[in-house]
Amino acid sequence: MPRFLHTADWQIGRYFNRFDTDNSSALADARYGAIERLAQLAVEHNCDAVLVAGDVFDAQAVSDRCIRRTFNATSGFKGPWVMLPGNHDAALAESVWTRARRINAVPNNVHLALQSGVIELPQQKIAVLAAPLTQRHTYDDLTAPFDSISTPPQWLRVGLAHGSVQGVLAEDIDATNPIAADRSASAALDYLALGDWHGLKQINERTWYSGTPEPERFRNNQPGFALLVTVSEPGALPEVEALETARYHWHQWQEKLVVETDIDELLKRLDELPESSVLDLKLEGSITLADEQRLADALSRAEARYRSVTYDRSRLLLAPTEEDLAGLQASGYVGDVLEQLQTRQSGAEAQTARDALAILANLLLEAREEKHP
Repeated sequence: MPRFLHTADWQIGRYFNRFDTDNSSALADARYGAIERLAQLAVEHNCDAVLVAGDVFDAQAVSDRCIRRTFNATSGFKGPWVMLPGNHDAALAESVWTRARRINAVPNNVHLALQSGVIELPQQKIAVLAAPLTQRHTYDDLTAPFDSISTPPQWLRVGLAHGSVQGVLAEDIDATNPIAADRSASAALDYLALGDWHGLKQINERTWYSGTPEPERFRNNQPGFALLVTVSEPGALPEVEALETARYHWHQWQEKLVVETDIDELLKRLDELPESSVLDLKLEGSITLADEQRLADALSRAEARYRSVTYDRSRLLLAPTEEDLAGLQASGYVGDVLEQLQTRQSGAEAQTARDALAILANLLLEAREEKHP
């Protein structure tokens, strides 16, 4: 019973410039770990092959070390790997693929689908119909030749392509590298393995996007999986199972804080995240000085615990209660300053006023505690 692993969009060599150096390095390194997990999954599930539907590399100019590490990471699975060039690593006359061959980095069990046609896997009786991108963008459907390509009888016909299924994805996504939505039927494919969409997505019973095995952005489209595909015999419908591969899980929250229970719920959710989280938090609303301290403490703990925590508090106002202000025991000039900082939490000075209000409040609280320990 033929079985293979479908994966895509490894984006090896991707930079994460929005993060600090430590987090950027860890997130980039996790992509090599994803390949190792794919190899392990292929062994565990007795796969006949691993099919990679494009964008193995994030760019043509990745280093030789990056290329070698990529192919080294496949060593855990000794069966055939079939790798297809995508729009980020197109099969140009001189490309990352030609360089990989020149430096002898490609293992014997890795098949590079650099030309349109069929890669035959005789031992597995799988014919891989490949539609590699030979330039970054094309306006022709490179899978169209699949309809007329013949393959050995009683072999699986598996298509491998990278692009946008027409009429299914958003209009601004399917403008280039088009793929007909009915290609699996018109070409009599047992399965069509696609890359380019970075999330898990089923097009029809025989056509799937696997998504990227390691998330790299804040988008809720089910990244972090590979697809285990089992076809009992040629012509049978494939059984497709999503296998989790992600090392890090990305979360983007937009929270509005109005009442005290809002911050209670936020801090509870923050505390329940797995340690492998990458969190981007945007806050708005208003909080008291006491809740400001609770929030600051919670964010400080989260930064130390999780892979990465970034947050935007530019729309979160400090709104001291009468009890807050009374507790600060601020009068005269200091009291006037507190009042002015409260009113300036908007416009160009908003962040400065907010920070100054928090600092002044903390200083007053510390001074009070020193007097009355």
